[in-house]
Amino acid sequence: MNDLALLFGARSLRMFAYGLLAVVLALHLHSLGFSDTSIGILFALTMAGDTLVSLFLTTRADAFGRKETLWIGAALMVASSIVFAISGQFWVLVVAATLGVISPSGNEIGPFLPVEQAALSEELEPEKRVGVFAQYNLAGYVAVALGSAGGGLISKTLQSYNWDATSSYRVVIMIHGAIGVAMLVLYAFLSSRAETTSPKTTAGFLGLTKSKKIVLQLSGLFAIDAFAGGFVMQSLIAYWFHLRWGANELQLGMILLFGNLFAGASALMAARIAKRFGLVNTMVWSHIPSNVLLILVPFMPTFGLAIAVMLLRFCLSQMDVPTRQAYVISVVTPQERSAAGGVTNVARSIGVASSPLLLGTMMANPRLGLPLILAGSLKIVYDLALLALCRRSKFEG
Repeated sequence: MNDLALLFGARSLRMFAYGLLAVVLALHLHSLGFSDTSIGILFALTMAGDTLVSLFLTTRADAFGRKETLWIGAALMVASSIVFAISGQFWVLVVAATLGVISPSGNEIGPFLPVEQAALSEELEPEKRVGVFAQYNLAGYVAVALGSAGGGLISKTLQSYNWDATSSYRVVIMIHGAIGVAMLVLYAFLSSRAETTSPKTTAGFLGLTKSKKIVLQLSGLFAIDAFAGGFVMQSLIAYWFHLRWGANELQLGMILLFGNLFAGASALMAARIAKRFGLVNTMVWSHIPSNVLLILVPFMPTFGLAIAVMLLRFCLSQMDVPTRQAYVISVVTPQERSAAGGVTNVARSIGVASSPLLLGTMMANPRLGLPLILAGSLKIVYDLALLALCRRSKFEG
């Protein structure tokens, strides 16, 4: 089996596992008796811990070894799953979430994505990167969609057989951990071709040398986008629909199933659009309308209309992802790819870790939909700032 197939397989398994948790994680913590504020704090510390783990691993991956780095990430994912499955103590979960790798967002977290994409780029010509990254993201979106449906279905089915809610959620978390073990097996078969082929240079600040300025500028903007995204991570979208409309686990799973399928399709379309209009234009001008739709969701008068607008938003929301990833790879030297991906990914993690701290306030009146309105507004600010930065740098892909 070649490295591309192994990396695509690991991505698909991981995102399926993240999808499982997206539906049940907030509900699980709520069933343990944690308040909205406590859930927000736990999510924030989870993202903060994953940020530190990712920063440490990705800025050393090209020198230490990409395969070894991915192994460590998968082992941490397994360890945190075990603790979440067996413990209901808040501070035990805080420690596991901070030191382990567990995703409350339904999106990528930890060192995996930047290291995997750096490995993929070794076997790709520059003009093929957006297309392959789009397929890589599509595999992830389909997997997280199926995982979201599976998480809701498993917990709902177990509850229909008189399992209590907490026990049904723990089964889902145990499956998440088992998938981490499967990832360890896949990574064991990666070849030396996944490692950097460029001469290694003395590592600079955060593993960056020539590309430090542009990477740090992009990272600042990505942090703003991610801070906004933290209000609408998939666990919280599910939680908001549950609080606002009383949606059950199966309904929430179906919302995220179709949402992620539409998001995957939008990411695949990005490759064709980027060839014609460029990376930056594709990033910005697909993202702005998706954020307008996000702002409109709380103003919908019925559950059905709210779902329809949210799903329409998913159809546009992820076109910027493969183009953003290809853009970062394109503006750095080959030996800085893991570090650049890691630094920008960490900046996003820092941003997304901050917003859940406001969860208690934001969810106090679900009818207002404050998380969605604030997220959409901040993301539009990010889009316009990104456009200005990239035009000043005179590299628009």
